[in-house]
Amino acid sequence: MKKSFNHNSSLPEFPRDEVRTAITKGIQRAEEQANMNNAPLQKTRKSKRKPLLYVASAAAAFGIMIGSAYVSPTFASTLAQLPIVGSVFGDSGLLGLKQASEQGLTKTVGEKQTINGISVTVDEVLYDDTNITVGFKIESDKELSNEYFGAGMDLMMNGKFLSGSGSYGEENISPTVRTGITTYNVTDNMPSSFELGLILEGKEGEKWEFSTPINKIVDITHLPVNHQQQAEGIQLDVSRVSFSPSGVGLSFEASETGNIDNSQLGASYIEFRITDQSGKEIPSHSGGTTGQFNDGVWVFSGNKTFDPISDNVSTLIITPYLMLPTGGSGVQIQPNGEETKLPFDKSTLKEVKFQPFTVEVPSQNNH
Repeated sequence: MKKSFNHNSSLPEFPRDEVRTAITKGIQRAEEQANMNNAPLQKTRKSKRKPLLYVASAAAAFGIMIGSAYVSPTFASTLAQLPIVGSVFGDSGLLGLKQASEQGLTKTVGEKQTINGISVTVDEVLYDDTNITVGFKIESDKELSNEYFGAGMDLMMNGKFLSGSGSYGEENISPTVRTGITTYNVTDNMPSSFELGLILEGKEGEKWEFSTPINKIVDITHLPVNHQQQAEGIQLDVSRVSFSPSGVGLSFEASETGNIDNSQLGASYIEFRITDQSGKEIPSHSGGTTGQFNDGVWVFSGNKTFDPISDNVSTLIITPYLMLPTGGSGVQIQPNGEETKLPFDKSTLKEVKFQPFTVEVPSQNNH
């Protein structure tokens, strides 16, 4: 509500002390959150699918905007109480998401729904060559448990649930405020634009539902690679590498003989390390992998995601390797949706050495 202003009346005294105090408290909150970067972050990371690596930052942003010559003492005191939350992508610590947001490549949604005192706001959506990524904010009247939202958002395409690999991660800003990022691994047969549905369910039966049209970003350079190699019974095919402001994407298939009751083969744990011509590593954010069994062979495919590269990068050296787990279990999903837990047996897995290969970056398309 705007405060009326009468040119013939005197302005109330500006509450400098209250505002200074509020600003000081706000800066202290920002410093406390920034200091959290030097300590291990407590995160909730869960997935209904094969988990991806999700890295986030507790870096705080603080800004003040005064739109008139009068600030009420009530507003001044409120400044110190507000949680410091900016763009979910911008504050995520992920260079690709931050850069895509800053360059206007994300879809800003801003839709908010409140159920049982819990408000969920869909902040931004990015649809690129490797992932659909959704950033959202959660604000609650009371403190929520870490597992309150289970495995995070489910995604729909034109009214039908998307099945495949993805991940979900949360960042606790305060006891009643958190942000979330959901990713879904893009497949080659997905259209360039569609109606994206988002469903988030709470522990007490709440259901927040959103829908927004999205378009894949067009500023993507696809570089055919068609690299093939065999190692210890694993056939690896890297079909292409893509470059965009949101990052480097790598598409691959890895196949290995096996049986239908056990998909926990070396080929299912393929990862890639990428360095530039000077030996500097391009940070990886993993990526989803899906597997299909046909005629005695498991075929695993997926897209791996890396940070965007700078303009001075001319060559990428790509080294495949296996990221073998130390424990856990898998889940086999039948065509009818039935899930069967698979025990993990490390004795069936072994290290495999792959050969590195190089990819020349098109100079006119460096990002």
